[in-house]
Amino acid sequence: MLSSFLPGFALSLTLILAIGAQNAFVLRQGLRRQHVFWVCLVCGLSDAILIAAGVAGFGALAQAVPWFEIVMRYGGAAFLIWYGWLNARSAWAGGETLDASGSATQSLFQAIITLLGLTWLNPHVYLDTVVLLGSISAQYPDRLSFGAGAVSASVSFFFALGFGARLLGPLFAQPVSWRILDGLIALTMWGIAAKLLLL
Repeated sequence: MLSSFLPGFALSLTLILAIGAQNAFVLRQGLRRQHVFWVCLVCGLSDAILIAAGVAGFGALAQAVPWFEIVMRYGGAAFLIWYGWLNARSAWAGGETLDASGSATQSLFQAIITLLGLTWLNPHVYLDTVVLLGSISAQYPDRLSFGAGAVSASVSFFFALGFGARLLGPLFAQPVSWRILDGLIALTMWGIAAKLLLL
C-alpha cells in the first residue's frame, strides 16, 4: 500500500506546489483571514473529485485500450517538460511577488464562486489531476492507494497553505522566494518527466 500511496502523495504535492491563480487566491484569503476553512475545503473536495475521476477512469480506459496508456505517458512527459520550462523561465525572469491587496472583503458566496471558477475553468487542473495523475496511477499495482495518497497531499496542502499563509506573507513578499520555488518546481517536473520516459 505505501509503495503506491507515497508516490501518489509526492507527485500530487509537487504538482500542487506550482504557482497559479488557485494557490494565490488561497494565500490571499489566508493572509486576509477570510473564509479560510471553506476555501480550503472547496479546493480539497474539487481535487478529490478530479483525482478520483482520473484514477478510476484512466485505469478502466487503459485496460480497454492498452496503447492509450503509452500515448498518455509520453503526452504527460511532454506536458511536464513544458510545465517545467515555464517554471524555469519564471525563476530566471523573477519579479513575482505575492500581492495580497485588492478588495477588502468578499462574502463567502463571492469567495466560493471565484474559487470554483479558478478551479473548474482552468484546463491545467484537468491536465494535472485527471490526465497526468490518472495516467501515472496506471503504473502502480494499487491505484486506489495512489489516488488516496494524491488526495491526501492535496487536502493537506490547501489547509496548510490557507492557515499557514500569515506566516508566509513576509517571505513571499520577496521576489527571490518565488524564484527559488519556481526553480525547484521546474527541476522536479523534469525529473518526473525523465522517469516517465525511461519506463
